Amino acid sequence: MLTESTSSQKLEFHPLNSERWADLETLFGERGATGGCWCMWWRLKRSEYDKQKGEGNKQAFKGIVESGAKPGILAYAEEQPVGWCSVAPRDDFPVLDRSRNLKRVDEKAVWSIVCLFVDKQYRGQGLTVKLIQAAVDYAREQGAEIIEGYPVDPKSPNMPSVFAWTGFLSAFQQAGFVEVLRRSETRPIMRCVVVE
Repeated sequence: MLTESTSSQKLEFHPLNSERWADLETLFGERGATGGCWCMWWRLKRSEYDKQKGEGNKQAFKGIVESGAKPGILAYAEEQPVGWCSVAPRDDFPVLDRSRNLKRVDEKAVWSIVCLFVDKQYRGQGLTVKLIQAAVDYAREQGAEIIEGYPVDPKSPNMPSVFAWTGFLSAFQQAGFVEVLRRSETRPIMRCVVVE
């Protein structure tokens, strides 16, 4: 568990496990955060993802959690779930390697941050940066040496945050990540090296 105080309230960060599944359901709501994703977008072939969108994805993700995996970090404010960050070894997200823009930079073992979701009442308050930092701390504790992120660097300053579910470039920069490669104008690959 990580705890951090902000100017208005204390935040806590906990890895998602089966005991915290109901908190993720509360945070994601019936839509599974965005359009029935349930954090399965990077884990499944598109045909499989589309076939089980919604309840199928929810049950698949719940199965991952019930297997003992801890596929991310939940943020809490006053004991209420307010944010989510998916972080795990890159091999857990095979769709990344099928992406022309996000395929591997090199053969180094990395952990990947692939999804961020913040309750709409807590957006625009810096929680995303704190979630990324908590995810880095968690990955380091699990033995990670390099953590990657795949944020959006939007051309327009008016891009709604709900569509930037991989995070914004500025949040990763504030969390100490540096850009290592950019194959697309709007999709840099960022890294945080925690062990030299």
